[in-house]
Amino acid sequence: MPSVSNSPKSAAGWVRSALAPLAVALSLGLLQGCAVVVLAGAATGAAVVHDRRPAARVLADDTIELQAMELLHKHPDIGKHSNISINSYNLTVLLTGQAESREIGARFADLVARLPKVAKVVNEVTVGPDAGITDISKDVYLASRAKFALTGVKISGFDPLRVHVVVTAGTVYLLGLVTQAEGTAAAEQVRYVPGVTKVVKLFETIQGPA
Repeated sequence: MPSVSNSPKSAAGWVRSALAPLAVALSLGLLQGCAVVVLAGAATGAAVVHDRRPAARVLADDTIELQAMELLHKHPDIGKHSNISINSYNLTVLLTGQAESREIGARFADLVARLPKVAKVVNEVTVGPDAGITDISKDVYLASRAKFALTGVKISGFDPLRVHVVVTAGTVYLLGLVTQAEGTAAAEQVRYVPGVTKVVKLFETIQGPA
């Protein structure tokens, strides 16, 4: 899933969520024509078919994201003072975005960690003002470039749809169930995309193709 904003006071993250699939579709469509349907449909059934997660795990991740968003609404002391995006992959929850203080981000991470089925929380929320539309647009475009760069991985059987990409302020987070070789190659491809300032690998390593 694309990065999703859950802040009641800001539409910034929602814009990121709404525009991400479109940006990927446009950039990949210009370069690969009809292949856009396969490569850009990260939230579609096509992506689920390519996913190494069992269908039940995909559903669990979607449920976790919805439950975490609900937490922000239930805790306005957090939601109204932050613009936090939530991405769950294989029960690992990545939190990105901004909060007015480190304590706010930490409190939300603790609440998410207590949700059913959550195995791990990676708290990458930074302290600062909400990202503006311009910054978000840059991240959306960068995510599309990073996603396309993954098509350049030259490993037999590698599927770029198995790599989940989250971008915040030029930092690219990569999640997925991949082999060690796939993870290394994917990170190297993304590292050289113009505009990328940092690549963070949050992969879970598997022993072989699945």
